[in-house]
Amino acid sequence: MDSNSALKSDFDENDWVVRISRNLDEELEEEIEIPVSIFNVPKTLLISHSISYVPQQIAIGPYHYFTPEHYEMERYKIAAAKKIQKDHRQNLKFHQIVDQVKKFDQKIRAYYHRYLNFNGETLAWMMAVDASFLLEFLRIYAEKEAARQVLLTSMSHFIDIAGKKSAHNAVLRDIVMLENQIPLFLLRKVLEFQLSSLDLADELLTSMLTGFYEVISPFKSMEELPNIEVMTKSAHLLDFLYRTIVPKFEGGRCGTMETDQEQDEIKEGEENSFEKSSNVQKFVDLIWKALSKLDHGPVRIIKRIFFSKPIELMLKLPWTIISNFPGLKLLKQPIEKLFFPLNKEGGKEENDEKSKAGGNFEKPPLVEEINIPSVTELSKAGIRFVATYAGISSVNFDVKTRTFYLPVVCLDVNTEVLLRNLVAYETCSGSGQMIFTRYTELMNGIIDTEEDAKLLREKGIIVNHLKRDGEVAKLLNGMSRSIRLTKVEFLDKAIGDVNKCYNGRFKVKFKKFVNKYVFGSWKILTFLAAILMLFLMAVQAFCSVYSCPRIFNRVQNFQ
Repeated sequence: MDSNSALKSDFDENDWVVRISRNLDEELEEEIEIPVSIFNVPKTLLISHSISYVPQQIAIGPYHYFTPEHYEMERYKIAAAKKIQKDHRQNLKFHQIVDQVKKFDQKIRAYYHRYLNFNGETLAWMMAVDASFLLEFLRIYAEKEAARQVLLTSMSHFIDIAGKKSAHNAVLRDIVMLENQIPLFLLRKVLEFQLSSLDLADELLTSMLTGFYEVISPFKSMEELPNIEVMTKSAHLLDFLYRTIVPKFEGGRCGTMETDQEQDEIKEGEENSFEKSSNVQKFVDLIWKALSKLDHGPVRIIKRIFFSKPIELMLKLPWTIISNFPGLKLLKQPIEKLFFPLNKEGGKEENDEKSKAGGNFEKPPLVEEINIPSVTELSKAGIRFVATYAGISSVNFDVKTRTFYLPVVCLDVNTEVLLRNLVAYETCSGSGQMIFTRYTELMNGIIDTEEDAKLLREKGIIVNHLKRDGEVAKLLNGMSRSIRLTKVEFLDKAIGDVNKCYNGRFKVKFKKFVNKYVFGSWKILTFLAAILMLFLMAVQAFCSVYSCPRIFNRVQNFQ
């Protein structure tokens, strides 16, 4: 039997028609539009690091529910369901919770991007059991740190190997994966049914999620902790973390990098520089017009010789080198106009390059690592790093003090999975600007080596709970590139200011000049070798005609 016939035998056409007909006839209990929020991870991200997106210990929700490798954890889910039933004072039967969940069948299905090929009964039992397990797992985060450790040890009845921390972290990583989510309102409904009070349910759920956020979030020093409004609007656990971590702001602006006064000063400086350059150019134009009128007699012959192509080529190479020294760029264009009037195409190319460079900020960045120097290079150029405690929205660069402000980020064994799934969720949800993705690209750009990670750790920006600084660099450099273009104004503004400040430093300009025109240019080396060769040949020819030793002896005797 081939695969097509096997699939056909498993497919019940009558059941499909009944379910489609029921879906079209039924309406959601609440007449609101529910956006899809639980997606399949894009294949480009999944291939890059599948272990961060596919649950390893436990399956939550329908996407991985019946996979054989997750069967072992089913007994822990059943244990959690039994505990909820046992703890209820009025002898609650679990099938009563299932009956309540059945009422939200269409609403539950609306959260998922993939079509759920389950009947209503199966889906209701699946969601009720998974919600019970999550509530029992999250209950430890509602307690203070001391009581939390006691509860963690006592949860050996459904946490593998006597509640060891490694097993707990493995489950923790699984429940934040994008494909391993269930609607958050189910947890609220089960708690409400269990406690017989919506206020008590909200209070307990708030304490659970607040503790959960404090443990799993890499930004632990934020002042604003989750509130009930965030929880009621969040679609699932990962969406709750995303809403809490990623700042919300209007118009793409968050924390302007420069005050209006600073911008006016920059504009005034640019105008003064332009005026100086235009005055020099006007003076050169007057001289050129006066010389161009003198086109008779010896002046005409001198002009033809001086502005001939061979002379121009001989002067152009050394001038290209000299004109790139800091301080001489102001006179570059006027002198080139005076002495290199034939070079019209080169000026056009240069203007094209400048227009491209000036327009880079307006264009979306490429799907590559962002163009920004590493932490080590920035530090050597005199740029300081300062830790902040306000999350991603605090990313900022102070031009006057050359200070780069970055939020404190805590990295541990769970961080990579969370970061990758937040990026995947942001990519799939299409909720506007990809702020978190752009932040990870920034950290990827400035951290290249173990030394970069070490410098940020010493500045207090990175709190490293991994074994070595090299693992931090490996984690951030291994983050998947965005599968679509990202552009976030306040982050790109900070990146642009850092690059401008770095490229404007004298030592950086000098280093680039040496690399480009000394070490990186074979033309100048060839030119110097040719000059040296011609000089030696001239000396050899001279000495072959005249006796050099005799001449040197005469000069010494004359002295």
